[in-house]
Amino acid sequence: MEHRKKRKLQELTIRDNFMFGAVMSDEENCRRLLELVLDIPIRTVKVSKEKSIVYHPEYKGVRLDVYAEDEEHTHYNVEMQVARKQELGRRSRYYHSQIDMELMLSGADYAELSDSYVIFICDFDPFGEKKYRYTFQNLCMEDRGLSLRDGSTTVFLNTRGENREDVPEALVRFLKFVRTDAEESTKDFGDGFILRLQDTICGIKSSRKMEERFMILEEMLKDERAEGRAEGIVEGKAEGILLLLQELGTVSDELEERIMSEKDPVTLNKYLKCAARVNSVEEFVHEFV
Repeated sequence: MEHRKKRKLQELTIRDNFMFGAVMSDEENCRRLLELVLDIPIRTVKVSKEKSIVYHPEYKGVRLDVYAEDEEHTHYNVEMQVARKQELGRRSRYYHSQIDMELMLSGADYAELSDSYVIFICDFDPFGEKKYRYTFQNLCMEDRGLSLRDGSTTVFLNTRGENREDVPEALVRFLKFVRTDAEESTKDFGDGFILRLQDTICGIKSSRKMEERFMILEEMLKDERAEGRAEGIVEGKAEGILLLLQELGTVSDELEERIMSEKDPVTLNKYLKCAARVNSVEEFVHEFV
C-alpha cells in the first residue's frame, strides 16, 4: 500500500502548485511575472481567484492554474509543472480552448476573441534543447514568416536552461529561485521581484486561513488519489474478465461495452468468477442476459 508523507505548509516553496497559486493571487506578483516571462509591458492584471485554487469536477480533479486578464482583455493561464507529464502540447491546446469557450459562452463573436497565453513553468527541460524559454505560435510550414495570427501563444519555461545570453538575467534568477528547496529559497537573490515573492510566501505561511485552505486541498487530493486507485482496480478487473472470455471465443462489441462500463465491484466479481468457470462466451452470456 502506498504511503504518502503528509505535507506541511511551512515546507512548501513557490514550486508547489498550492503555494504558486496563492502567491500569484496577488495581482502585482502576477503582473510582474507575466511581464518578465513575455517581455511585454502590462499595466494591470485581474486574477480570477475563484479559479486559481479550487476543485473543478469538469477538469477531472484539482486544478491550481493561475487565470488572469490584463487591461487589453488578453487572457493568461499559468501552470507550475514539477513532474514531467506527457502531452504538454496537447494540454496547452486544451487550455487555450477552455479560454475561448468561456468567451464564446459569454456571447463573444469570433472576431472578439481575445489574445491568450498559456504558460508552463517546468522544473525540467520539456524539449531537451537546454533553453530557458520556448515560445510557440501557429506558423505556416511552407513559409515560417507567415503567421496564422490567431492570437494564441504558448510558452514553456525551463528551470534547467543554459542559454543565459538569450533571455533576461531577471528571468534566469526567477527560474533559479523556482528550483530551490525550502531552505535555499529564503536566501538573498539580489532581485527586488524575488524579494517580494519571498515576503508574500512568508505571509502565506503565517496565515491561519491559508493553512486551513491547504489542509482542505490536501484532503481533496487524498480523496482524488483514493478514487483513482479504486477506478484503476475496477478497470483492471473488467479487462481481466475480457481476457478470460477472449480465450473462449469472440466477444461482441456489445458484451465488451457492457463489461467495461460496469462499475459495481460486486457485479464485476460475479462476472469474473463466471468467466473463470464457463466453457464458452455463449455460456457466459446465457448466465447474465
